[in-house]
Amino acid sequence: MSGPLNPIEGVTYHRAEDARRWLADGAWIASTVGDALRDSARRHPERPAFVSDERSITFGELDEATERLAAALLALGLASGDRAIFQLGTTVETALVLLGCFKAGIVPVCSLPQHREVEIGQLARQSGARGYFVQADFGSFDLVGFARQMAQQVPALQHLVVVRGEAQGLSGLQALIDAMPLEEARRRLRDVPVGPEDVLSFQLSGGTTGLPKIIPRFHAEYLGHAAGWMRTYGISADSRLIWSLPLLHNAGQLYALIPVALLGVTTVLMPRVDIRRMLELIEQHRITHALSIGPIAPQLLAYTELSRHDLSSLRLYATMSRADSLEAHLGLPCSNLYGITEGLLLGSGPDASTSRRHHTQGASGCAQDEIRLLEPGSETPVAPGAMGELCFRGPATLPGFFDAPEANARAFTSDGFYRTGDMMSAHVVDGVTCYAFEGRLRDNVNRGGEKIGCEEVESFVSRHPAVADAKLVAMPDPFYGEKGCIFIIPRPGQRAPDVAELAQFLVAQGLAKYKCPERVESIEAFPVTRVGKLDKPALKRHIAQTLAREAAAAAGSRP
Repeated sequence: MSGPLNPIEGVTYHRAEDARRWLADGAWIASTVGDALRDSARRHPERPAFVSDERSITFGELDEATERLAAALLALGLASGDRAIFQLGTTVETALVLLGCFKAGIVPVCSLPQHREVEIGQLARQSGARGYFVQADFGSFDLVGFARQMAQQVPALQHLVVVRGEAQGLSGLQALIDAMPLEEARRRLRDVPVGPEDVLSFQLSGGTTGLPKIIPRFHAEYLGHAAGWMRTYGISADSRLIWSLPLLHNAGQLYALIPVALLGVTTVLMPRVDIRRMLELIEQHRITHALSIGPIAPQLLAYTELSRHDLSSLRLYATMSRADSLEAHLGLPCSNLYGITEGLLLGSGPDASTSRRHHTQGASGCAQDEIRLLEPGSETPVAPGAMGELCFRGPATLPGFFDAPEANARAFTSDGFYRTGDMMSAHVVDGVTCYAFEGRLRDNVNRGGEKIGCEEVESFVSRHPAVADAKLVAMPDPFYGEKGCIFIIPRPGQRAPDVAELAQFLVAQGLAKYKCPERVESIEAFPVTRVGKLDKPALKRHIAQTLAREAAAAAGSRP
């Protein structure tokens, strides 16, 4: 290979010698996602590629539709290397548009339907996007009208395409496909310069504050990255997956989209989380693997009608945490996982020991990944068994955020390890070095100088039989500076324990008394950011405002 065919200014590419080495040792796959899909369609033309309650599409149909769409987008005026804003939900049409863009060399900017003027304006300007895909029937918000408004503010957004719903005078997805004959499409695409080292997509960082940074991902790298996790979890061409979170997320594409193109896996898509329907679909379609990076596990733990569902086809359920509780609840192998858009995936397969699956986040599926645990703010490795900041480099590690030299200067060690801001400890389990998530830098309560790790307390609180999920945040205190406030989602029909009940339970579990939360707030759902991540700053603001109101009311009631 000779580098990218469509180099994009502002993108940091992997070094040529690294690319050659990773291709030679199999960490990268010398193909494009479009070519991988073509190969899978030749092998399995009649097999369902994507299934939803609304429609299904076979590999043969998907390959033809994406050929026609890719050529139609080029005929519309977009070109290989152009970027396009995406505001689409989790549907078969979204998968089709993503794969069509991949074939044309058009780079999706993977924003979300929930993003508004601030995020879309910044992302459009920074990425130089010329295309814009919106879903007309996503919720009650007028995304089509919003896209028109953003195109007026950012003149480079010249090509608006409406996916699902009325096109309202703009280019419609199905009309573009219908107007492009298949043979003409294939002729056009033969000369399109898309190579394995080209940018596949622009993913977004998942920070809880500020505007997201742009993370370029590449064809050969993404294919190899997906192949690594599939080996870890025992995914084969005959596996069936289910996905109900945003398909535009890095996790959605690595777990639910790329396996379809690469191996011929069938994925069942759900536009939103619905636990009862998810279990019905697992039974109906004989799903073999289910994965969750979001709030699904607590909802599953709270679901009381499991006996109604046949889950015997499910070989593994992987989740961010609490795999032990979930396995006891579901009666099938469950595994903790860890993933970060900047390029590392950790996990354990269904045949791994319970110690590895339940008490660590597992190991990387890529033998070429290098992982270090460093003292925060330094490049000094921690002592064996100690917690340290997870830092990594390897075939899927981003070489740099897009057009962000200042962020890049802070994000890496001097020898190129990416700093995650996540605290881990290393454990050798069954002869394999695995990593256990311990918390995040700054995600703690500083109670009079004593640092209380939020993740540790949350894990203990979540063991309480009345608790579906829990999040600890710091609340202001005039004496200690900070104390811990725990926000609890109770299980159905239960009430959250009060402070004294919870402390008694936690101390009996072995938690130090000083770590026990000193306030309990019951909540129906946790707030999330516009990139779909838990919004702990919002919880902190909520409790600070509540305390201020209580103090004002108390002051007003004094004689």
